[in-house]
Amino acid sequence: MPGLRVAVLASGDGTNLQSLLDAARDPKAGFTVSLVISNRITAGALERAARAGVRTATVAQDGDDAARLLALLQECGAELVVLAGYLKLVPSAVVSAYAGRILNIHPALLPAFGGAGMFGRRVHEAVLASGARVSGPTVHQVDERFDQGTIVAQWPVPVKAGDTPETLAARVLEAEHHLLPAVVRAWAKGGAASLSLAAPAFGPASALPALSDALAP
Repeated sequence: MPGLRVAVLASGDGTNLQSLLDAARDPKAGFTVSLVISNRITAGALERAARAGVRTATVAQDGDDAARLLALLQECGAELVVLAGYLKLVPSAVVSAYAGRILNIHPALLPAFGGAGMFGRRVHEAVLASGARVSGPTVHQVDERFDQGTIVAQWPVPVKAGDTPETLAARVLEAEHHLLPAVVRAWAKGGAASLSLAAPAFGPASALPALSDALAP
C-alpha cells in the first residue's frame, strides 16, 4: 500500500527530498512521495525525483502559478504537501485548499531567524551574528506568511566556537535529514494529532513523542 500521498515542493538540490525518498522505501514508512514540483527547471530536486521514478513538474513564477500548482496537487491526490527548500511563498488559494496539511522545514529555530528573504546562508549568518548558542531546524505548518505557521517540531543543534555559516549549515542540514522524515512518518501514522501541535517542545525527543520509532529502520 502506498500510504499517505505526499507532494514535495523544492527549489534547490533536494537533499531533504532525498531524505524523504530514502525513508519512503521502508514498507513501514506509511507514506509515498507522489509528486515533486519545483519553480526552477534546473533544480537538482527534479533529477532526484526522476531517478526515483517520481512524477515531476515545474511551476513558473507567473500569474498562473497558483492555479497550476493547485491542479497538480489535486491530480496526484496529495494528502500532505511538504516544502523542502522551496523559496516561493505558497499562494493563498493553495494554503486554503490544503489548510493544516502543508509543512515546511526551516534551517533555524523559529520564531527567530525567519521571514521573507531568510533562507540559506543568510539564516546561518544571522544566527551567528546574534550570538545564539543553539540553532537547528524547525518544521512548521504553512500559512500565507513566510515562516509564521504553527511549529510542530524542532531539533536543537549547538552553535560551536569558531563556527562559520558553512559549518553550522552542515550540522543543521544533517538534523533536517533526520527530522523531516520523522515528522512525515509520524503524520502518516496519526495525522496532525500525532504531533505536539498545541505546545511543541524544544528538542527531538519531546517535540516528537514517537521520534525514535519513526526513525527506526
